[in-house]
Amino acid sequence: MRTIQEIRCPNCGSEAERHHIVDSKLTRTQCSHCDYLMVTCSRTNKVIEAYAPGIYAKS
Repeated sequence: MRTIQEIRCPNCGSEAERHHIVDSKLTRTQCSHCDYLMVTCSRTNKVIEAYAPGIYAKS
């Protein structure tokens, strides 16, 4: 089962989608405007995959 939420992109503020995928226990947030992607485990909240153009990780 999959639930889709309309949200604001945490990267650019445009309209984005958050997919709650119950079967695989994943949450995928994606923005087609800036190409933001964040996949997390719904159970542990750990990041599985992330891509956020314009946001740089601290060294």
